[in-house]
Amino acid sequence: MTTEELPVFVIGAGPGGLAVAAALRERGARAVVLEKSHAVGASWRGHYDRLRLHTTRRLSALPGLRMPRSFGRWVSRADVVRYLEKYAEVHQLDIVTGVEVDRLEPADGGGWLLHASGGRRLSGRAVVVATGYNHTPLIPGWPGREGWGGRLLHAAEYRSPSPYRDRDVLVVGTGNTGAEIAVDLADGGAARVRLAVRTPPHIVRRSTMGWPAQRTGILVRHLPAPVVDLGAAGLARLALPDLSAHGLPRPPRGLYTRVREGAIPVQDAGLVDAVRRGRVQPVAAVASFAPDAVVLTDGTRLTPDTVIAATGYRRGLEGLVGHLGLLDGRGRPVVRGGRCSPKAPGVYFTGFTNPISGMLRELARDAPRIATALTREG
Repeated sequence: MTTEELPVFVIGAGPGGLAVAAALRERGARAVVLEKSHAVGASWRGHYDRLRLHTTRRLSALPGLRMPRSFGRWVSRADVVRYLEKYAEVHQLDIVTGVEVDRLEPADGGGWLLHASGGRRLSGRAVVVATGYNHTPLIPGWPGREGWGGRLLHAAEYRSPSPYRDRDVLVVGTGNTGAEIAVDLADGGAARVRLAVRTPPHIVRRSTMGWPAQRTGILVRHLPAPVVDLGAAGLARLALPDLSAHGLPRPPRGLYTRVREGAIPVQDAGLVDAVRRGRVQPVAAVASFAPDAVVLTDGTRLTPDTVIAATGYRRGLEGLVGHLGLLDGRGRPVVRGGRCSPKAPGVYFTGFTNPISGMLRELARDAPRIATALTREG
């Protein structure tokens, strides 16, 4: 077989992988999606029940299929899963589940060799890596954590507040996930909820007078950071109360400056009210664990029943492509979207940024760019 006869392999059947496969199929190219789990949208299936998109329905659809109006403006986790299933069906995508790709290598004569689970060796003319921004749960190596007597879990394991009713819970991390889990616990009957804060987050309203924060993010994403920082600070003073007296001060650094460092603002899904009412109590960051306590950076010793670490994820790409020189110092692809590195022609990446304009919107924009580049190559 020539490389032109080989398929394009898309690794990951999440939104990014499905969108690229659909765009390739539309252009007459053969794409095979490889998914390590049993179904499409595996990461969305595993998210906590309360989750809703922080981006609007209209700006979250993938190319070639609108999200139904019945989903509402802020789409639930379960409806995202249903949408992805329908998307794969409508576009008649070729998806193989239960296959995990461990490593990519250049193939003799061109194209790529994929080393996959079960000893499989798959040959493709090109590869699109769409394994997701939130791939491998990350828990910091806090001193003493192995000897602590309570329960420690990552936010990826959290589903609902029912197991924590009447319990004392410490949530670590003030990104969107940590903030929403803390509110979910307070609403769900936890006896006490504390939120460990290392760096105070920027908090924004999900929408203001019907105008979603996402649209603002789209408008300002190419402006200089100081300009956006100044405008965001003024808007925050008008739209949000100062929570300093409750242990959550305004951030010292600008909103867009922090975004460019990788810190996306927290969309208020009840956190502000929960903190003001004392239902969620901000505390200092976690420093270490003792057998009978969690020690904070200010010296406070807490004795929660459970610690939920909403401390982020790693991209998990080192084993797959790290040997090809395609990753930066933080484990992210050095090129993304419709471009590939000269070191690895035919290898593309999608879904490895966390933009202020919305992840799903960027995945939808990446898909035709990648498909166009690949069909030109073919």
